[in-house]
Amino acid sequence: MEIKLLAERFDLNRIYEDFVKDEIDKNADYFSEESVSVDELPDFPIYLALGNDRFEKFKEAVTILRKFYIQLDRDIHLNSRFWYSVFCLYKRSYIVQNYPEVLDSQKNFENIVLKKFDWENYVYKCILVAEYGQDKDFMEQEWEHYLNSVYHNFDMFNYLIKYSIFRNGPFIVNFLSIIEDEGLSKIMKKKIKNRPDLGTDERYGRRVVFELNKNYPVIMAPLLNVQELKAEIERALTKYGAMEALQEDEKGN
Repeated sequence: MEIKLLAERFDLNRIYEDFVKDEIDKNADYFSEESVSVDELPDFPIYLALGNDRFEKFKEAVTILRKFYIQLDRDIHLNSRFWYSVFCLYKRSYIVQNYPEVLDSQKNFENIVLKKFDWENYVYKCILVAEYGQDKDFMEQEWEHYLNSVYHNFDMFNYLIKYSIFRNGPFIVNFLSIIEDEGLSKIMKKKIKNRPDLGTDERYGRRVVFELNKNYPVIMAPLLNVQELKAEIERALTKYGAMEALQEDEKGN
């Protein structure tokens, strides 16, 4: 199957109007001379911010991306033009059916269909989750545990992928598994109090990532084994008094 790629630049107002009218393919100005060949183009959830079944949609998206899409060259499956082309030209019916709000406003359209392809984009994040999961030969139970670890610690996943040195499959898997297995999710999300020097909305998890990044390359966090990484995480939490804060909360309850 040959996927025609959109041009690198186009008028957002105009392409939205034509998307609503289902007329994008009638205007040659939108298209480049480039195309990409794919075997299959299965549907998957592209937006995960709404609904009560978000974990199931997340799991479906990552599983389909892992099976069908990340086999493509990385300069394709991490290319925003490829995805914008797929969504606008080949997945319009699926998108309108599952995210009808895209027809209500251009803002919704840009937020769901043409969102900047970085750590805030759900498809981008799910691709990285699929890639990192591909780095290990997971059994079914391990795969489920991995997906749970990511989903329930998505804020930490976001912190990590902002740093290029941490975009490392084994490191991400180990880091999130430690948080999940050691019951650290609550403290990682907790706001640090009485530290105006750190900012107005600083979280313990963010400081852990900050410390790991600051200590690199003296401490090569992406290359640490599970026990070594666990010790570094605990060291960073201790530095900011996280365990004392957690104990105070438990006493308060």
